[in-house]
Amino acid sequence: MEEITYKGDSKFENIPSLKDKALRINLNKDIYGTFAEIGAGQETVRQFFRAGGASGTIAKTMSAYDKDFSDAIYGIEDDRRYVTEARLRKMLNHEVNLIEQRIVREKHPNKIFFAYANTVATIDFAKKYKGHGWVGIKYQVAPDQEYNDIVLHIRFKENDARLQQETLGKLGTNLIYGAFYKYNQPRKLLRYLYDHLDKDQLEIDTINFSGPVYKNIDNRLMSLQLVKNGMTDAVMFAPDGNNVLPAAVLYKKNILALRGSFRPVTKVNMDMFEKSYEMFIKENKVSKDKTQVIFEITLSNLRAEGEIDEQDFMDRARLLCSLGQTVLISNFQEYYKLVEYFSQYTKSRMGLAMGVNNLVDIFDEKYYRHLSGGILEAFGKLFYKDLRVYLYPMENSDGTVTTSENLKVHPRMKELYKFFKYNGKVVDITDYDSTILRIFSREVLKMIAEGTEGWEKMLPEGVSKLIKEKSLFGYEAEEVMH
Repeated sequence: MEEITYKGDSKFENIPSLKDKALRINLNKDIYGTFAEIGAGQETVRQFFRAGGASGTIAKTMSAYDKDFSDAIYGIEDDRRYVTEARLRKMLNHEVNLIEQRIVREKHPNKIFFAYANTVATIDFAKKYKGHGWVGIKYQVAPDQEYNDIVLHIRFKENDARLQQETLGKLGTNLIYGAFYKYNQPRKLLRYLYDHLDKDQLEIDTINFSGPVYKNIDNRLMSLQLVKNGMTDAVMFAPDGNNVLPAAVLYKKNILALRGSFRPVTKVNMDMFEKSYEMFIKENKVSKDKTQVIFEITLSNLRAEGEIDEQDFMDRARLLCSLGQTVLISNFQEYYKLVEYFSQYTKSRMGLAMGVNNLVDIFDEKYYRHLSGGILEAFGKLFYKDLRVYLYPMENSDGTVTTSENLKVHPRMKELYKFFKYNGKVVDITDYDSTILRIFSREVLKMIAEGTEGWEKMLPEGVSKLIKEKSLFGYEAEEVMH
């Protein structure tokens, strides 16, 4: 299938209008399919009806708005919810199966079928919940080829249901157009989802590509583009390495978060996690069954010479996932923004595990000059929540150990630090492994790059094996001598 070329990639490029996009699809005599839209009108298909020539593209359009009708058509979800990924995928599969049954291939040998679907909830009357939804397309690019899927989750930012509907219609049109004319360039496809839209209107926080044309796509790398392009503040990967919806993982959970570069993850990182976790689950108001541990890497730690080193990112995420951890990639430079993000999904008690240097940084005023209330505003946002910091000690070059009791903050911050310390907001991890305090990621990285022996024992079990197998972080196997 031919691809369209855009003129340049700047914000002011000559992008096709929504009408042009819909018309181009309509005038392609081979593209034929179904639109199924639930919860926000039929805004996407309206673009195609209005563009003209829709009879050549639209086999059927529907909105099973009534829940009983929806259940009768698509079945009943185990959780009785309707705005879910499972519901969207049922819609896509059902509609594709119908079109395959009803349109005879022998009569239409060149047709490539598609089903576009969305299931969304727009803003409520009280304007308390802005709304969200799942949007997807299941489609072919050749008549004899297996189907491809693009599925994404959106969060609305506008405060008016009618505007949200219009936004959804634009996004849907961009998705269908991109699926057919940009599938060979998925990164551009991703960016062009925001054609005629602004980031203030819509957030895309999860996307997954699958099928034959996307067999070489790493969905984690595509998720990184969402954060990199400013389409969302954070994306999440499950231990199996797949993208997951942060809201689904964090909802009403006790959250223990560890921030680091994890380049690579070391025994110190895992000791910090294990010891802080043991302390966290013993806290009041913390339920072990409802506790979610998050290893977070902020985007500012992913930059190399001003650009994000994507392969480096992939290496870190892969190692953390191999250890059974859930990974969050975020745009949050300051800790209080991370805590605010978590607070969208839970009101339950939270914990942050960190080293001494990180805590000292938190008390550095330079990070809060952009706030009208300065550091006090940031600390209000950070510690006003039900939050506790678990502090991992640092061994100094002279053999002494720095803990919360003897760490040095700026003289102006001393009383503020004491306030939080003596109100139990900062607690020491005391049951740490004193034999590993001198392990630092940057030294491990240097040893790997220089081929120095001994770095393997500084890492958790299995990590060095993965680094060697996949040649991560510049590791080069020695040539076998004959």
